[in-house]
Amino acid sequence: MDTDVLIAGAGPVGLFLAGELALAGCSVVVLEKAECAESPLKVLPFGIRGLSSSTVEALERRGLFEALQLHKRMRNPFGDGASTQAGHFAGIPFHYGDIDRAQWPFRLSGATPVHALAEMAELEAMLEQRALSLGVVIRRGLALECVEQDADAVLVRAGGQSFAAPWLVGCDGARSAVRKQCGFAFEGTEPEFTGYTVKVEFADPALLPPGRNVTRAGMYFQSQPGYVAMQDFDGGAFHHSGAPLTLEHVQQVLRRLSGTEVTLTALHVATTWTDRARQVTQYRHGRVLLAGDAAHIHSPLGGQGLNLGIGDAMNLGWKLAATIHGQAPHGLLDTYHAERHPVGAQVLDWSRAQVMLMKPEALPLHAIFRDLMKTRDAATYVAGRVWGVQTRYDLGDPHPLVGRSVPDFEFEDEMTLATLLRDGQGLLLDLGADVTLPGVRHVAASVKNTLGLSALLIRPDGIVAWVADGAPDCSSLHQAAVRWFKV
Repeated sequence: MDTDVLIAGAGPVGLFLAGELALAGCSVVVLEKAECAESPLKVLPFGIRGLSSSTVEALERRGLFEALQLHKRMRNPFGDGASTQAGHFAGIPFHYGDIDRAQWPFRLSGATPVHALAEMAELEAMLEQRALSLGVVIRRGLALECVEQDADAVLVRAGGQSFAAPWLVGCDGARSAVRKQCGFAFEGTEPEFTGYTVKVEFADPALLPPGRNVTRAGMYFQSQPGYVAMQDFDGGAFHHSGAPLTLEHVQQVLRRLSGTEVTLTALHVATTWTDRARQVTQYRHGRVLLAGDAAHIHSPLGGQGLNLGIGDAMNLGWKLAATIHGQAPHGLLDTYHAERHPVGAQVLDWSRAQVMLMKPEALPLHAIFRDLMKTRDAATYVAGRVWGVQTRYDLGDPHPLVGRSVPDFEFEDEMTLATLLRDGQGLLLDLGADVTLPGVRHVAASVKNTLGLSALLIRPDGIVAWVADGAPDCSSLHQAAVRWFKV
């Protein structure tokens, strides 16, 4: 076999993972069923996505964030002051001025943004270019038909062609053929609503107010004139009915949700979706692994699906590469499921909670949450969850930084720690502890703000695996190194 890894799906998750594996010296072939990557739903305004702090950091640590242009030219559409909307929970906004960043003690001022705007089409194009530059092969127009695996390899039939590799990763979305072919259990809850994404023309545009509007019938959101998203609490009936999505139907739903007699004169783009929330019980089955929407689906409320998938890819890439090269400590690949499954479960519950709060019968509770969101603690808590600032893996160490994303320390020469992670290798950052670790890259440096730390062991994905506040405990350092590095 000439290929180390087959990846099904050339969306952002599959492309980012392909780049991570290729960066680590693995040969990768990506199989994508669509012949063309272009879609009106991937460009503005439908294609806009919010990138969480963990995604921004992942891109920055691989030298990719600067290549994205949308966040440079498109600022927050709600403004840029303390009273500016910074995000929402169940349609309830929280504002920058209410967020207490002091509650995030390991985020340095001037560090990478806690969130940023991106366009799906631009992000995919950038990740594809990166993957191709690293030698990844992308084959489009090949729908996956069959998957078989044995103790040594995975055999894939796609588009009438056969492929084989020691490993297969399904990044092929919510309707994942890999998940279905390989028998992954996919458990969760059924939908509460049918969601609509439409581009229309109005005879009377002034009848429909802009922004996000929660009503006694559901929710509608007009981001720009004619670009509308809706939630109709029909239990997902229309989405699953197979009925045609006509101008008349969209108008009828919009009138009922908005309580207006708005009239549509044209329907240009229309698609439906639901809040069905499901997650596989295991992210790995033998030599097959899942990432992104193939492993977990939920309502797009809050836009966390893309970020969750990129987090999967960042976590899996270095672990699978180390396994392929025989450099993985015992059980390293199993930590992919152990770390990412709980994060996915939390996001699914976060999504379910928003849906419950937006149901028409929950409007009294919705009003209470609106008041709570104006408080400093509530706004900070929600922002930390939405932006991923609070994400932490349980690595068995009580230090509050272990298991979290490493602070982006700024060195005296103005370089930041993120630049040291661009080769995809972990390191021991020595801030004056005078400690070394055979087999792990050692960087002794002076930083502008140490946060009171003297040394950190950092995994290739930028997660802190060990930390010292003062004199280092070399025994605990060695134990952490043995767990994450083959030393």
